[in-house]
Amino acid sequence: MNRLELIAPCHFGVEAVLKREITELGYDVTEVSDGRVTFLGDGEALCRANIFLRTAERILIRVGSFPAETFEELFQGTKSLPWEEYIPQNGKFWVAKAASVKSKLFSPSDIQSVMKKAMVERLKDKYGVSWFPEDGDSFPVRVFLWKDQVTVGLDSTGESLHKRGYRKLTAKAPIAENLAAALILLTPWKKDRILVDPFCGSGTIPIEAAMMAAGIAPGMNRSFTAESWGHVADRKLWYQAVDEAEEQIDLTVDPDIQGYDIDDAMVGIARENARLAGVEQLIHFQRRGIDQLSHPKKYGFLITNPPYGERLQDRKEMPALYRAIGERFRALDCWSMYLITSYENAEQDIGRKADKNRKIYNGMMKTYYYQFSGPKPPGAGPGNLRKT
Repeated sequence: MNRLELIAPCHFGVEAVLKREITELGYDVTEVSDGRVTFLGDGEALCRANIFLRTAERILIRVGSFPAETFEELFQGTKSLPWEEYIPQNGKFWVAKAASVKSKLFSPSDIQSVMKKAMVERLKDKYGVSWFPEDGDSFPVRVFLWKDQVTVGLDSTGESLHKRGYRKLTAKAPIAENLAAALILLTPWKKDRILVDPFCGSGTIPIEAAMMAAGIAPGMNRSFTAESWGHVADRKLWYQAVDEAEEQIDLTVDPDIQGYDIDDAMVGIARENARLAGVEQLIHFQRRGIDQLSHPKKYGFLITNPPYGERLQDRKEMPALYRAIGERFRALDCWSMYLITSYENAEQDIGRKADKNRKIYNGMMKTYYYQFSGPKPPGAGPGNLRKT
């Protein structure tokens, strides 16, 4: 199976970052739409995308697309797809998730049921059997309906790519690893620049930054559903991708990455997660409240996910918290700040209008990524900055 059309879903608002990642891996992007990027590749691309992409949710193999306004059209469209090219006779197959936006068909459970029946009918005809044991490898299917256009993909990933394998312990409202990576990649930060997260929680932003600094691929220490799909991507391609990832690791780097939290227990959790990620020696975690935020050096970065005040009892604390963020930021010499929040008065309380803000969906929650740019350090030309 040489040519594949691959779909990489992502958080709404970070499509440009994911597109850049895919292009840098060497693959041609064919479409960018809300929450997903489509690109062309082969079995090797499937393996490398799963292992190397930091901001994707998963990697789907596009089986096909068709219009459907009725369940009969959904059935016939699904049945017309070449399922036998992907699913062997003993394969376990099901529609793991159905999503529908602005379409006449909107019930996920009904969509899943109709599509499963259609897949069974197609494979019964192709394999000449009336019953499937489904005791072989897993082939989960995901389907997305947008304005009555159905897009069907095989999920090669399994558990979402944000699950790197290092985060065994979490904060109450942890930021997903792939979103944390996207926040960093939306800034001009490089491994030779200072990075501080003053609300580090379980350490996700500093850990993702340290993994970037050390060249550690996000998916190299986990497994994927498609590892057993030898007819799609030979197992040696997975080994080769892991070997490539291992060759890129450089633990001799010495970045200045720091994570602070006011809760001693969270600092301990962050240290343990960093240890599991293999980057504990690259990050300094410390118990420190926002009122104690300071740094003697210039041209650093604050990249953080502070409390949003989503719980009613916390809302009254938000103005003082964001005023403190603004005060401590102004006390830092020539720094930049990048802050994601759903708190609507963030700029007002910080005391400065952001130079840019980007709407990003953190799960189902609409947030804004506020970007307060500081001056570039001497000698940092435009070529050193990421384009976003």
